[in-house]
Amino acid sequence: MGNSDTQRYQAADITIALGLLTRLPITVDAARAKSRGAKSAWAYPLAGLLIGGIAAVIASLCDWVGLAPALVALIALATTIVLTGAMHEDGFADCADGFWGGWSREQRLDIMKDSHIGVYGVLALGLSLLLRWSALVIWIEADAIWAALLLPAVSSRAAMVWIMHSLPPARATGLSRSVGVPSRDTALAAGALAAMSCAMIWPAAILVMALVSGIVILGVSRLARAKIGGQTGDVLGGTQQLTEIAVLVVLSGWLNGS
Repeated sequence: MGNSDTQRYQAADITIALGLLTRLPITVDAARAKSRGAKSAWAYPLAGLLIGGIAAVIASLCDWVGLAPALVALIALATTIVLTGAMHEDGFADCADGFWGGWSREQRLDIMKDSHIGVYGVLALGLSLLLRWSALVIWIEADAIWAALLLPAVSSRAAMVWIMHSLPPARATGLSRSVGVPSRDTALAAGALAAMSCAMIWPAAILVMALVSGIVILGVSRLARAKIGGQTGDVLGGTQQLTEIAVLVVLSGWLNGS
């Protein structure tokens, strides 16, 4: 492996991804994180793998002690929210408010930056929680806790990288602008990590997971470009939520029908 490849993928990128995407007590070198920027995005699915893994351990313990599937699903969902500090839910709500509450690009961006939540944001959060909880119950009843929490977690973080790669930052400032734009190789690496995770957990679901994720990425890309001309941190959060929901719901239907 050449020097350029060594620079492209570094072990420290995993720590940077965890520091950015979780609320785990991770010590991150600020200077290294700034210099790596979007180069570290290939590791986002690994952050999802850890988030989903921790939630799966807790959910499995709850299932083992005899809690009802509905309660296990709720605890698992709450765990993922605590681990991420609800950052993706916050972005999803901001996107819903901005995209449908504003009449111009500038107004939409202003609404998304506002810390207050509106009707569209409340509805988006409510539907997200309900859909994810309902799908998780199906997976848990089918004794597929680990697959339910790992597959959506890694695929949704890989989808974020593809949105970062395919859309320019919509603002001149902000988290998305400061991180930068990942290269195509970085996005491909993130997708490969998600596919490898699926291959180890549920090989038959690789094509379905890839297709579902691709449809969400395409839809979000077109919508965000039309509404605000690019992507922001909120758009990335919305992408994570929509991909997680889509993978959970579609694969739970397949699981339930098989």
